[in-house]
Amino acid sequence: MKFGLIKSKIEKCLIESYKKDSFKSNMFVFNELVLENKNLSKLYFLYDELSTNKGLNESLANELINQSVIIYENTVNKVSKNNINDLNLWLSNVKTKNNYEHIDNLFSNNVLTLENKIKSKNIIVENLKNSPVKMEGTLNLPVKKLVDVANKTVNKFLESLNENSKKTLIKILSENEDKLKLKYEVLKETVVDKLEELKEIEKETDVISRITETISKIQKERFDRINYFKLQELHKNI
Repeated sequence: MKFGLIKSKIEKCLIESYKKDSFKSNMFVFNELVLENKNLSKLYFLYDELSTNKGLNESLANELINQSVIIYENTVNKVSKNNINDLNLWLSNVKTKNNYEHIDNLFSNNVLTLENKIKSKNIIVENLKNSPVKMEGTLNLPVKKLVDVANKTVNKFLESLNENSKKTLIKILSENEDKLKLKYEVLKETVVDKLEELKEIEKETDVISRITETISKIQKERFDRINYFKLQELHKNI
């Protein structure tokens, strides 16, 4: 079982479904088949851990990998064929590359692919040693580019996301909606206040106009998970 390919398909399915009218139904299936299944959810987040830049030293990175292998081996055998069949049926029409191929290689028991397993482990170690990606601040990022984040349509915004941003979005998509609504209102006030401050010190008329339009747009928008994510990204850059 290449769970990395299954996870890649899940992520593409959830992201793509936001462009259509199928998000609620796909989110329901994701909750039922993955989040509510103790073993599959453990594998899902284990792959997240191993594919995230953490800024670890080599010793800690190797220890994390060794512990992850143990967790994987203790978990994967508890996943039933029916669980996998249900996932494959749900994702049968999703076509994508395996974004977690190196992790699949790491967990593989095929002795014929031992060389690939070693290479993949080294790649994962290097990724774990990399520092987490930090968003650029306003000193390095023009205001014009900042407000673009808030004004992009859903489709253009989703297409512009890198893999790390997509993983962050997937986590938001699976969070409790009532809690997110409260956080959204607080975040909205914070972002609007910061944009007002930027407008006060900005000198270019066209930029001031765009900031004003963005503030108005944010104030009128209602909560949904994409708007929350866009506000979160905007907030990081201000």
